[in-house]
Amino acid sequence: MTTRVCRLHAQHDIRIEELPTERPGRGEVLVATGAGGICGSDLHYYQDGGFGPIRVREPIILGHEAAGTVIELGEGVEGLAVGDRVAMNPSNPCGACKFCARGLYNHCLEMRFRGSAMRMPHEQGLFRDRVAINAAQCVKVGEGISIGEAACSEPLAVCVHARAQAGSLSGQSVLVTGSGPIGVLCAALAAEAGAAEVVVTDLQDVPLKVAEAMGATETINVATHGARLADFAADKGHFDTCFECTAAAPAIRSAIETLHPRGTLVQVGVTGDLPLPVNLLVSKEVNLRGSHRFHPEFAEAVALINSRIIDPRPMITQTFPLEEALQAFEIAGDRSAAVKVQLAFAG
Repeated sequence: MTTRVCRLHAQHDIRIEELPTERPGRGEVLVATGAGGICGSDLHYYQDGGFGPIRVREPIILGHEAAGTVIELGEGVEGLAVGDRVAMNPSNPCGACKFCARGLYNHCLEMRFRGSAMRMPHEQGLFRDRVAINAAQCVKVGEGISIGEAACSEPLAVCVHARAQAGSLSGQSVLVTGSGPIGVLCAALAAEAGAAEVVVTDLQDVPLKVAEAMGATETINVATHGARLADFAADKGHFDTCFECTAAAPAIRSAIETLHPRGTLVQVGVTGDLPLPVNLLVSKEVNLRGSHRFHPEFAEAVALINSRIIDPRPMITQTFPLEEALQAFEIAGDRSAAVKVQLAFAG
């Protein structure tokens, strides 16, 4: 028996191929994938062959945002049954290294993260019709929740972790720079946490419309209305907290400029080395916090979606069948037309 996979062989070289279907081992389940979201890292692999020092060095099955239906149980599996719909956590820490021992599982030295080219051999991803995965990495999806919504659990988990880095947002003024999937989910979480004001910026109107639908109290297209954002820099700044989701130097500068003294900048977007206005960072005593992946937050994210406390549906702008993956990746790379593009599988 074979299964279709979405495999990247080199930059701009995506192929839909058939490989032998995996069999679930002890403690594993076989999942029929229903939906998978194209992430920024998937796009970097496709468009650039990698990002920073992480390069695609062998064919890799892409994808780490996915959900599906359990169709077979491996030996010793408890708590799951055939027919259960599940969100799949791509993160599989070793549980034994010095950081796992301290509970910092997202910093595991031997992390196995689906669809990642960081290690060699690469960790093969979830963009396939059938995938065997540890049962412990599967979280049940609630009744009435679509499989596409469930596939948004992974990016939401990233944002739940970022929110925890910020501390309480109740009554605060919050800036979110960038309204891609991570940005709009950060906006939704800030609103859910009781922020008094959630301002979201971007260079495109389409993602800003999604941000409005997901909890932003104000949106600013900085390409056309940059002066509005500059207003927030007056008198040493306005915002209590910023979730910086672009990793673009101008956005980071504007974030520091518009935070008030002792405000908090949570850096969520990832890139290489960038210039920073260190004088402002120091003189305003800005708290700079990094935010990397997640661990317990994955189950929290699924629960937030199951309860519809967070509704990711507005950000799912396009869905393509697996056989149209190339078109899906091209659209996903057009921020004037898309926020979250998903692939639909055989299910």
